Amino acid sequence: MIRDYIQLTKPGILRSNLLAAFAGFWLASAWSVDLVLLALTLLGTLLVMASSCVFNNFLDRDLDIKMARTRNRALPAGRLPAKHVLIYGGVLGALGLLVLLLGTNPLSALLGAAGMFVYVVLYTMWLKRSSTLSTVIGAFSGAMPPVIGYTAVSGTMDTGAWLLFAVMFLWQPPHFWALGIRRIDDYRAAGFRILPVVKGIRRTKIQMIPYVALLIPATALFYYRHYTGIIYSVVGVLMSAIWLAHCIAGLWTKNEQGWAKFSFLYSVNYLVVTFLVMIANTAGR
Repeated sequence: MIRDYIQLTKPGILRSNLLAAFAGFWLASAWSVDLVLLALTLLGTLLVMASSCVFNNFLDRDLDIKMARTRNRALPAGRLPAKHVLIYGGVLGALGLLVLLLGTNPLSALLGAAGMFVYVVLYTMWLKRSSTLSTVIGAFSGAMPPVIGYTAVSGTMDTGAWLLFAVMFLWQPPHFWALGIRRIDDYRAAGFRILPVVKGIRRTKIQMIPYVALLIPATALFYYRHYTGIIYSVVGVLMSAIWLAHCIAGLWTKNEQGWAKFSFLYSVNYLVVTFLVMIANTAGR
């Protein structure tokens, strides 16, 4: 049962987003790190994200049972009472926002609350079931962790915060659409109105291209604006260019599943590698 409650928080998503929050905090700190503030920021962000994922599981339980990938989750499988899960999500969210408000600053708490609202209400409750815009709108909430980390230190939405937001926002649609292509039959069976299901695989591939292309100037600007050394921008531009070339090549591939699998796994590694390099190459100011 404890394992089921942990899985409701989607630990894989939490790990990658905590890395993003840490990178944002480190970037704003410029190597002068307040360890207590760091711990409170990561704790608050973790709880807010965990709460959002629990609510996502609660609201999607009727659709998850239709998908082979998700039908064995705790709620559709009937291992946990829905009422308990709802309370669990509420407690996690309230604690997370309280930690951010009292432990960091009101701006970071506000960003956490905004991310929760977009993910739970706009994305999960509404758009995921009705519009292909769900992925793009949901990307706003996914872009919050590094910005929360950054504003916990800076207390303001300056250029650094907006660049972090841009990178995370642009990364998400092509990442998720690659998964959507890979699992298109599951998403179609469940009734999710995602782009590959509604508009087709080729249209989805075309729509991925501008998002990945814009990652090139977004990562380059960190060096130009003196937030990182040149190594981060070189790595970011190079990895973005490789991903872009793969996306363009995908317009002519005959192996849709192999292409989508590579794109999805590459996107995961892209995020981990670029944030680790950002942390190591943050400019001291």
